[in-house]
Amino acid sequence: MNPGGFWLCLALLGASLPAALGWRDPGASRGLNLAMRESRAEDSRIFEVSRREGLDHAGLPASCRKKLCGRGSRCVLSRETGEPECRCLESCRPSYMPVCGSDGRFYENHCELYRAACLLEKKVTVVHSKDCFLQGDLCTMADYAHLKNVLLALQSRLQSPQEDSRPEPASQKRLLVESLFKDWDANGDGHLRSSELTQHMLKAQDLEEDFLGCSPADLLRFDDYNSDGSLTLREFYTAFQVVQLSLAPEDRVSVTTVTVGLSTMLTCAVHGDLRPPIIWKRNGLALNFLDLEDINDFGEDDSLYINKVTTVHMGNYTCHASGHEELLQTHVLQVNVPPVIRVYPETQAQEPGVAASLRCHAEGIPMPGISWLKNGMEVSTQMSKQLSLLANGSELHIGSVRYEDTGAYTCIAKNEVGVDEDISSLFIEDSARKTLANILWREEGLSVGNMFYVFSNDGIIVLNPVDCEIQRHLKPTEKIFTSYEEMCPQKEGEAPHPCQWVSAVNIRHRYIYVAQPTLSRILVVDIQAQKVLQSIGVDPLPAKLFYDKSHDQVWVLSWGDVHKSQPSLQVITEASSGQGQHLIRTPFSGVEDFFIPSTNLIINHVRFGFIFNHSDPAIHKVDLETLMLVKTISLQSRCCVPQAMAHTHLGGYFFIQCRPDGSRPPAAPQLLLDSVTDAVVGPNSDITGTPHTSPDGRFVVSVATSSSQLHVQEITERGELQTLYRLHTGPGVSALAFQRSFTRGSQYSIYAALEAEPHLLLLELSTGKTRVLKDVQELPAGPTPRWGGPHRVVRDSGLFGQYLLVPARESLFLINGRQNALRCEMAGIKGVTTVVWVGEV
Repeated sequence: MNPGGFWLCLALLGASLPAALGWRDPGASRGLNLAMRESRAEDSRIFEVSRREGLDHAGLPASCRKKLCGRGSRCVLSRETGEPECRCLESCRPSYMPVCGSDGRFYENHCELYRAACLLEKKVTVVHSKDCFLQGDLCTMADYAHLKNVLLALQSRLQSPQEDSRPEPASQKRLLVESLFKDWDANGDGHLRSSELTQHMLKAQDLEEDFLGCSPADLLRFDDYNSDGSLTLREFYTAFQVVQLSLAPEDRVSVTTVTVGLSTMLTCAVHGDLRPPIIWKRNGLALNFLDLEDINDFGEDDSLYINKVTTVHMGNYTCHASGHEELLQTHVLQVNVPPVIRVYPETQAQEPGVAASLRCHAEGIPMPGISWLKNGMEVSTQMSKQLSLLANGSELHIGSVRYEDTGAYTCIAKNEVGVDEDISSLFIEDSARKTLANILWREEGLSVGNMFYVFSNDGIIVLNPVDCEIQRHLKPTEKIFTSYEEMCPQKEGEAPHPCQWVSAVNIRHRYIYVAQPTLSRILVVDIQAQKVLQSIGVDPLPAKLFYDKSHDQVWVLSWGDVHKSQPSLQVITEASSGQGQHLIRTPFSGVEDFFIPSTNLIINHVRFGFIFNHSDPAIHKVDLETLMLVKTISLQSRCCVPQAMAHTHLGGYFFIQCRPDGSRPPAAPQLLLDSVTDAVVGPNSDITGTPHTSPDGRFVVSVATSSSQLHVQEITERGELQTLYRLHTGPGVSALAFQRSFTRGSQYSIYAALEAEPHLLLLELSTGKTRVLKDVQELPAGPTPRWGGPHRVVRDSGLFGQYLLVPARESLFLINGRQNALRCEMAGIKGVTTVVWVGEV
């Protein structure tokens, strides 16, 4: 009986109660007389049918005349014995005259009550009391749910076990419900009616006492949604919570492309009745229950919304209905980025007859194509035999310039989502004349820019790589401009001792900040004046500096003492102002190291950095603007104490090198951290060593001083991390530098200094081609520097530079990256611990 039928019962009961109390209603009397006349007509019809079929006036076989059967049953002849026997009625005439049984249940009429009593083999009488209707329903929802579980369990016992296949739990439940419906649908018409449900009343011994108030007939009460007095298979599915889900084969993988900075919505294509909530995952981690800044609204249709998409959001997202992971849809989110370019030089003046190059570097997704215009006209190699386009058009080279080559050369980078352009001006002038072009060229600061600043035992050396000569040498006795102190002071009566440097950073090509650990201070070098401007006192033993370009601040990590027992982290704000900086002490204690991602052409702002403590299996996320802790990310389950980190904006991966301990080999594994969810997504395959990412974020090179293995990985434009190859380098790698390719656009090579050999390893990342430069001799003397850092540094010369600098025992070696050969050697320079490149190239 459906819920609507229950209230109709009460209405009819209300109509019958006055008669039971002796009240009369003329209309009710007329209805009763009409019902009696219809009953006599029906009795006449049954008598005529019985006479024709050889039955008695009650419609029974003649042999059943002496067989008395109780109400709800009738006499039939047994097919086996031919003897009369009593069987429960198969059905009752459909009529709705509700009665209340002594079992506390409602029945459609008297016949259904007595038939149920027969089937249940217990006495059920009609209760003529209004209390019966007011005592409540004995079949609660909890009992009803329990009943359905028992029905499925009993049906499962009747099924023959399938040895060949074991379906999923959801599929197994669906098959049980289908078979149960088929068994109960006696006439096979696809509808279960009250008579069919009542026929399958369970015996008391089949049920537990705590829900004896429920029976299969209650399926009509609770789940006959269209109130037609029957259940279809679909309603039966609903009653037993059988989820019917579907996912079209063509929708199993969906690719969505969105331009950076816009919003996007991913909609799950899993459909079906009673579909549970959709669960979205990234790298196996559920997003629905995370408080994410950019993914915070799943909508009424369970769609995934991403606000202001960046390249860290690219990658794979999966969706499935809760509890039904076997039906999984994968969304590939591809993020397109309009081109961003840089040209070099912006202005240059050349004499007639010499070679000139104009270079253009472009980044974007997809990779932009590059073209050139001269004074608004398209440039082609057919214009002049002296003109050539190199490295996929990223370099325009003129072999011998003439006066008519003067002009504005526009580099245009274009992909399917945008275009960017910039101008490089070329002037061909007589060098004897002080033309506007020469004046502009000098005002670019090239007389002091495009230099290596080398910090050695004997002070600061400014090296011009083009002429391969020392332009300026700041001796240890050089005076600091503001305080008039010596750069490397000597105490009276003591023998001269060398300058000690540990770390240096370039501040927007205006200043260099360099740490002097034994003097507990930072020197500020003015690049334009090539002088030491001032000193900034910091905590004892400053060991590491990093320039956060996004917030114009220098982070200073000090050890406190040689045992690192009192480490501290300080920040110098307004670093590019040169003077008037503020020194802030951060609230973090016990800091072992820190990591701040670098910016590039596409990512020009970084919000968060990370710090990690000695022996603490966790990294701590810090807001770079407020210098406050955002969250702590535990690595305890991975047994990882972090030692070094790297980052790529493509896919938002952080690479964490774990510190070796006594329980594992010296080469500890790397972990991958997803910057979208701040969750560890697992080990980085079997990669070991310190990770280094290329300036464009496309390549990851992992090396270690104690391992002979070098691993190279690539991040695709879809944010997928894949291992390209691994090389055996012999001795470990001390340091490396990335060099942009001069023959292939948007490609990189690395120069790696070997730990135990004086040679340099040259590796082309995209192809794996290697070469060893053996002209570099004599490793620096002594062990690893006392204040940290590599045994031998390798410094590149920026985005457009072609030179690299490598120190040896008592000299400097300058490498020409375009020719992959030694440029020159400068002798007499000892104890080089750090090198800074200053210049736009």
